[in-house]
Amino acid sequence: MAEPATGRPGCLVTRPEPAATDTATRIAALGWDPILAPALTLTPVTLRPAPPSQAVLVASAAAIPSLTALDPPPPVLAVGAATAEAARRAGFPQVTPAEGDAASLADLAARTLDPAAGPLLLAVGETYGLDLAAALRDRGFRVVRRTAYAARPATALPDPARDALATRRVKAALFLSPRSATTCVALLRAAGLESVSEGIRALALSPRIAAAIATLRWAGLDTAPRPRLDDLLTMLGPARADEGGAR
Repeated sequence: MAEPATGRPGCLVTRPEPAATDTATRIAALGWDPILAPALTLTPVTLRPAPPSQAVLVASAAAIPSLTALDPPPPVLAVGAATAEAARRAGFPQVTPAEGDAASLADLAARTLDPAAGPLLLAVGETYGLDLAAALRDRGFRVVRRTAYAARPATALPDPARDALATRRVKAALFLSPRSATTCVALLRAAGLESVSEGIRALALSPRIAAAIATLRWAGLDTAPRPRLDDLLTMLGPARADEGGAR
């Protein structure tokens, strides 16, 4: 059953849980009606055994539940501030954030760690992290890559999201990963709703993500100046009722 309209312009949130709910809270504080449509489902998996490492690199907060069994807890290098905060909440005492993307995470490791001090544990999603592992190895590190979670694409849009899109209440959409973006485009097409993108301002966290959604016609397609959620939300800005939420 569809959720009732709030009278506020809708903003589509395509990132998976648990991050989707946190993002929705921040969007609502800006006066938008968050419309949850997670494009992926993330499921923690048990890490395969790995040799002792000097630090663990985490490119997504989804990896953290699988790391809590590590004893003692190793230092964590997190891809960004939100992932770092999730690691601290999970009990990791030594956490350092990078600037929000894989390149900055590799740079952080190169600045703060010594390749001679031992291997790095790279905890990533299934099929993810190959480029990051290569970048770290190019800097002289031994990298042990382990799958910490599985990511499965959604098979359909949630009913409330489909209804909000069909009635053109959605005026903005946030895209935070290439795979989520590609999956969302496919879901819109499968639902026969690709034309509604013409009334939606799309906001992408990176140029690569923007390229993944550029196959649809949007009312606007903007890319955050830095790959940070804070920058994406600043770009979204407060909802404006006089323009139906579009800016």
